[in-house]
Amino acid sequence: MSENIKMDPQTILCDMCIEDRRPAKKTCMKCEISMCVQHLQAHLTTPVLLQTHPLTEPMDLCGNTKCSQHGKLLEYYCLDDMTCVCVSCAIEDQHRLHNMKTFSTAHKELLEKLKAEQLILQEKTDDENVSLEKWEKSEREKLGGCSVRLIEAVTKLRDISLTSVQSSVSARMVSLKTSKISMEAAQKEKDTFRFLQMYSQVHQDVEKAKAVDLRKGLEPGSHRDKLVEEIRQNGEKMVKQASQFWGSLLTLVDPEHHQELVPTGSHLIFEPQSLGPGMSLSKDSRNVFHNSWLGQCSATLLICSTKTASSYQRWVVSLSKESDWTTGLCEKTSAKNLKDGAVYGLCWEDKQLSSLTTRREEGSQSSTSQGLKVQNTGTAKIGTQLVTTSALITYQGENGEEPVPRPEKVEVLWNFPASTLSFFSRTGQHQREEIITMKLKVSINNWDLVPFVQLGKENIDSTTQEQQWKCSCGKVYSWDGNRYRDNRSGSYYQGCCSCGKVLSPHITEMVCELY
Repeated sequence: MSENIKMDPQTILCDMCIEDRRPAKKTCMKCEISMCVQHLQAHLTTPVLLQTHPLTEPMDLCGNTKCSQHGKLLEYYCLDDMTCVCVSCAIEDQHRLHNMKTFSTAHKELLEKLKAEQLILQEKTDDENVSLEKWEKSEREKLGGCSVRLIEAVTKLRDISLTSVQSSVSARMVSLKTSKISMEAAQKEKDTFRFLQMYSQVHQDVEKAKAVDLRKGLEPGSHRDKLVEEIRQNGEKMVKQASQFWGSLLTLVDPEHHQELVPTGSHLIFEPQSLGPGMSLSKDSRNVFHNSWLGQCSATLLICSTKTASSYQRWVVSLSKESDWTTGLCEKTSAKNLKDGAVYGLCWEDKQLSSLTTRREEGSQSSTSQGLKVQNTGTAKIGTQLVTTSALITYQGENGEEPVPRPEKVEVLWNFPASTLSFFSRTGQHQREEIITMKLKVSINNWDLVPFVQLGKENIDSTTQEQQWKCSCGKVYSWDGNRYRDNRSGSYYQGCCSCGKVLSPHITEMVCELY
């Protein structure tokens, strides 16, 4: 009867059937054979075989049931490495500390995991907000709206300009036509007296025609002034619309590196912890100024918020090209002296960009890790200390590893749930490139971390730095806080050099801005 049964070519057959091989019901991993219902009975009824011979669904073994390293039967599954292992691998080698399961248990757990992940992916696929059709329609409408407004603005400017210039040129062409008619009439006149009588008018028409310049735009006047102002206003709108359209395209194609620069919320302000003599704040506490005559650039400021952040905090700072700076997170209690606490930040010092991360370490010995200098920045409780690692940030350039250039603006994103701190370089309105993302390895509850910006080098005593200025006449002056002293004669001057030049050597400039 079995001769008439048609079977799938992929069906696993019983290895113990001599004739008329039946479909296998189970495969014994230890015996390395597949058995039909009849020949399987011995494995199911013999206690020793039932306990020591693992059975699986019918499968083509192909000699892969033994461990390639130990030659023993594969009996366990390592969930950490997602591979089948033997008993020696499980208790002796690299898998001994891993999460091990029997085949049946691993099969059950992983199957449940796949079902759960399938549901998540199904919900994600079925979500109308992220459906491909709705997304495409939304993007087309957004880009279409931007392009339509841009085309309308360009067309309007073009039509206004062309129409106005065309009207002006047409009016000037009348003089050319008039002179042509006058000259032709004069040339046809045979009577000498009449010719001389009409020549005066012909001459005026010719001179007027010669003064016409068809290459010029509109004739000077109120009409031209009004049109120029209208073009300027509409042109500014057009440039803004073009920028929005351009940014939308960049964000669509490369959202990771191109996102529109959203200004920092007005609820964020600077709270100074230390300000050098030459430093000052704007009235809204969002800009920092420096007058180099009054002292070196030196300040430490916390970035405080009048609102409670839920899951993340974001800020963008524009920093001076001339001074060193550090921005990121610091321990609130050590804000006035960063070396006394934890720091996670991005540092620009001596024209190099580096990252700063802090960890707790047993003992007091400094160490070197992966070629990076680890600096001992302070001590904690007995037996532990805070160690800050400073690492130069580089990228793979044409000449190998090259330092990352100074960012024009720095965008910082503090993600509370993920315990990460990300730094981005912002160029222009849309270009955004990740510099580094740090993992906050310690509990936020242990360290009260707050956003900060430090300008210049920490703890600079500006009073020891004598400020000097050289006048164009050659005299050198020093400032004592009240008056200018001539270094050569020792004479004091209130506001003018002996040559009469006003002593105003330095201008206050903005060195940091919450953008």
